[in-house]
Amino acid sequence: MPENNAIRVLPPEEARRIAAGEVVDRPSALVREFLDNAIDANAVNIEVSIEEGGCKKVEVSDDGSGMSLEDLHLCWLTHATSKIRGLDDLDSSHTLGFRGEALAAACASSRLEIITCADGRDAWALITGPGENHPPEIEQTRRTKGTTVRALNLFENIPARKRFLKREGSEANLCRQIFIDKALAFNTINFRFLVDGKLKDFLPSVSSKKERFAAALLQAGEENFLHEINVTGDGFSAAIVIGGPDLYRNDRRQLFVFANGRRVQDYSLIQAVEYGSQGWFPNGVHPVGAVYIEIDPSLADFNIHPAKREVRFRDPGAIHHAVSGGVKNFFHTLFLKNSQGGTSHEDAYSAHNYSDNAHGSGKGDEFKFTYNNAGRSTKEYEKFSSYEPVSSEKLRDIREKFNNISFTNESAPVLGEVRYAGRVFGLFILIEWGDKLYIIDQHAAHERILFNRFLEEPIPKQELLAPIPFTTESNDEDAFLEEKREELSRLGVDIEKDEDGWRIEALPADWRMSDAETVKEILGLRTSGENMARRWAATYCCRAAIKDGDYPDDETAFALGREALNLPDPRCPHGRPIWTEISKDALYKAVKRE
Repeated sequence: MPENNAIRVLPPEEARRIAAGEVVDRPSALVREFLDNAIDANAVNIEVSIEEGGCKKVEVSDDGSGMSLEDLHLCWLTHATSKIRGLDDLDSSHTLGFRGEALAAACASSRLEIITCADGRDAWALITGPGENHPPEIEQTRRTKGTTVRALNLFENIPARKRFLKREGSEANLCRQIFIDKALAFNTINFRFLVDGKLKDFLPSVSSKKERFAAALLQAGEENFLHEINVTGDGFSAAIVIGGPDLYRNDRRQLFVFANGRRVQDYSLIQAVEYGSQGWFPNGVHPVGAVYIEIDPSLADFNIHPAKREVRFRDPGAIHHAVSGGVKNFFHTLFLKNSQGGTSHEDAYSAHNYSDNAHGSGKGDEFKFTYNNAGRSTKEYEKFSSYEPVSSEKLRDIREKFNNISFTNESAPVLGEVRYAGRVFGLFILIEWGDKLYIIDQHAAHERILFNRFLEEPIPKQELLAPIPFTTESNDEDAFLEEKREELSRLGVDIEKDEDGWRIEALPADWRMSDAETVKEILGLRTSGENMARRWAATYCCRAAIKDGDYPDDETAFALGREALNLPDPRCPHGRPIWTEISKDALYKAVKRE
């Protein structure tokens, strides 16, 4: 080939090293590929051992099916695989690997050693690499049934790649994350993880994904707040492990998606979990859990990423709908069970299963769940039955009645065992009920009351004397407004389109946002999925509710407090608790009055 040609064909060995980098870019990739092969071999016990962050050694041993001598001669070659025989097999393959790249890539980038036994008698050892210039050496050895695969001195022959590896500790953490990912997906396998000869993780076989999730990721005691839901659809099913409202994190690092045993990067299904749990967790935090999709291989394409980190579903909308609907119905049913009968706090989060179909309408079996009102009986709730609930009109007018009025406990109204005890810090209403003091967040309580009625009653509209004009920034926003125009109207928002863009012609009564904020909120609903009405109601009610520093008169504060204690769901629409309680005994102990 002439030297001045712009296009050249790379030598096979160079091309092989470059291609190997797509599969093995760091030690954790070797852990992933070797674990996939061990799991596909139906292993019951798997041990992962790394040294120097995996750069010196990555070793995976299993007690799976093993390989024959003939298979050992072929396994290290590019695209040698036992998983498929042709392209059509991809539509029916249930294995984690299928392209035959793992061992070839490991051989191209490290010294590869394999010890295997298929029948419990004849065992063989293969040593090869790095690169095709080192033909394999195979000799007979001793081993029980199964396979050990060992990659030594990764990237010793590719210094350019080795320079981009992270510190030893960071690489070890990445290897451990892959180990955890595989263990989360296959709870019936015993997994061990060793670093520099020391056992770091042992995850014995358990009967449920919920138990494995708790053992692998949660702190002691947090497993009591974990639940497992099951949903089904056309050609797929999903187990959803999720923490209750008292178990959450400040980021999404403990939210996972698995498809046919592979962990995949699928933000839409993470979003589905958060849509379904919206309103049950405080603002700025995220639920803990995992979605395990089992899908007919013909309905998903795992061949779109070299490391199989992504998947393309034929009907992603159906899966998203099933997951979000199942989580939403689960939390709703969870609370209904709680509100219909008291349980002790210790029994609040007992194990259960929840079934749902692809359209989110299912039925749950018996389980228990309580909030701060744990142990309260139906009769106790009936103590409030003698007073008239605050009317919608009065609640809407509460903000207009506030006037920094002073009050004293002596003048506080009393209703049986329930007594208004005052307010503190410009935010909290105090109510004494029996032997407990209830501290009620007036903003959260008012917000929830307005929210419930916003969704239950027709929304009063207010036509604008001067419509609000606005323009969109994308065709997607235009399509959203066109599609949701009727639904927005039911939420109290009338919009029309003209030559210059859009205009808002009506808003809910007592709307309290600027024009710019209003437009931003409406367009922001595009990301709310199936929870558009709920998100809009939460925004409206948060702005309409009384605020920190507002002072109601005693009668209004007491009415608001009683209404709060009768709410079936004692959390604001954003998931914050509305009230907390302190018992008389706890107060006595705090001041050493025994």
